Amino acid sequence: MHEDQQPILIGAGQFTQRDVDPTAALDPMAMMVECARRAAVDAGLTATQLSRVDTVAVVNIFGWHYGNAPALLAEELDAQPSRQLYTTVGGNTPQWLVNETAAAIASGRTRFALLAGAEAINTLMRARRAGVTVSWRAGGAGEPTVIGESRPGTTDAEVDHGLQLPTAIYPLFENALRAQYGVGLRTHQDRLGALCAALSAVAADNPYAWFRQRRTAEEIATVTPDNRLIGFPYPKYMNAIIDVDQAAAVLMTSVAGARALGVPPSRWVYLSGCADAHDHWFVSDRADYNSSPALRGVGRTALEMAGIGVDDVNYLDLYSCFPSALQIARDMLGITPDDPRPLTVTGGLPYHGGPGNNYSMHAIATMLDKVRARAGSTGLVTALGWYITKHAAGVYRTALADGAGAVWTRPDPTRLQAEVDAQPHPELAVAPQGRATIETYTVLHDRGGAPIRGIVIGRLEDGRRFLANTPDDRIVLETLMQQESVGRSGTASSNDGTNVFEPDGG
Repeated sequence: MHEDQQPILIGAGQFTQRDVDPTAALDPMAMMVECARRAAVDAGLTATQLSRVDTVAVVNIFGWHYGNAPALLAEELDAQPSRQLYTTVGGNTPQWLVNETAAAIASGRTRFALLAGAEAINTLMRARRAGVTVSWRAGGAGEPTVIGESRPGTTDAEVDHGLQLPTAIYPLFENALRAQYGVGLRTHQDRLGALCAALSAVAADNPYAWFRQRRTAEEIATVTPDNRLIGFPYPKYMNAIIDVDQAAAVLMTSVAGARALGVPPSRWVYLSGCADAHDHWFVSDRADYNSSPALRGVGRTALEMAGIGVDDVNYLDLYSCFPSALQIARDMLGITPDDPRPLTVTGGLPYHGGPGNNYSMHAIATMLDKVRARAGSTGLVTALGWYITKHAAGVYRTALADGAGAVWTRPDPTRLQAEVDAQPHPELAVAPQGRATIETYTVLHDRGGAPIRGIVIGRLEDGRRFLANTPDDRIVLETLMQQESVGRSGTASSNDGTNVFEPDGG
């Protein structure tokens, strides 16, 4: 590959829609069109030049179904792309799309690409509450090429015991982290408040963030009627917010393509490093709940490709749907808790907003602005899908690293995946019986803040793992939240596919 085939990002656009009458609000497609046009302006391109894209890729949309979203987006832009791509579900997909597109550009399969995504769930929810119907289109001729991993994120046994929604699963990682860190419940909650307050401060200064309010650590960590517990230890302000209207898009081409389009070098951003992998697929198969071998490998591989270490990175955006995801990313990358660098450039999913699968497109778009504004700087974006399952990373720079060759080569994802797949994990006992201990746990709450269900991942005396619920007893549930219960002993039993763990002492 000649140096001219180096893949680069040349433009980005973002859009946030607030408090518009649902009957007049833009649908996700119109929001993506707006972002594509903003990305073109960002790159210094005309509408005619934008219409020359040969690849249009759209991140999977939760809130509204289009027959062929990339085809409809292309039609709105008067484009006729040869490749119309639509991703499967996963918050990793924006960064994964950038990595895939860069490889396609480097190999000559793609010349000029538009990547976009959007959600308008806030408008849909407000319309439902108001009893009105939105008149949004659902077109797009033909069928897109669907790309990405399509396996479900959970097993039937996990769902049967309450491990289904992110609000139930990410607290399991959090309680395991607290036990690993060896701190008390109150100390850890205070640390989470401080961690999240730092994200909130970034969101407050981000014009595209959904919540521009700067929340204090105490406000975030303290349970109140407005900040009710959802899955212990997370009150509402620590949870990703999907109830937003947000869109983002980026444009990618090669160095030669940018020159042909007349894009000045000051707008070029190189993808200097990238990597992708997934952990053992299901939560019940993980090696433990305080680490991510896949994310560790993805970070190492992307940084090695870029020829730098994590301490050389100026700007970070670590995927932050919940505090556990952010802490595991920080730990796997070798970033210390007292590192002065902000862990986000957007504000993270609880404060910037989490538009379905597309949050990281906003992180990438914001990262382009950050590294362009500081000559020679470097940015790192990580993204994940499902439950700390699918991972992608990208290293962004405004210039090639010293000594970088003319050939851009993406590390073979299958090699890293084989390394992760070889990691051992405990055997799962489908119908556990006997003495056992808690490996991690959470307590789910209703909308009024009352505890309603205890979820336990535990170990039998022979080392096998099991899934269970606790007895439906308010005292048991309250005790789990008042005392450190990782490592707590009890008895596991199973009846007709439902497993129960009863802690010693009730």
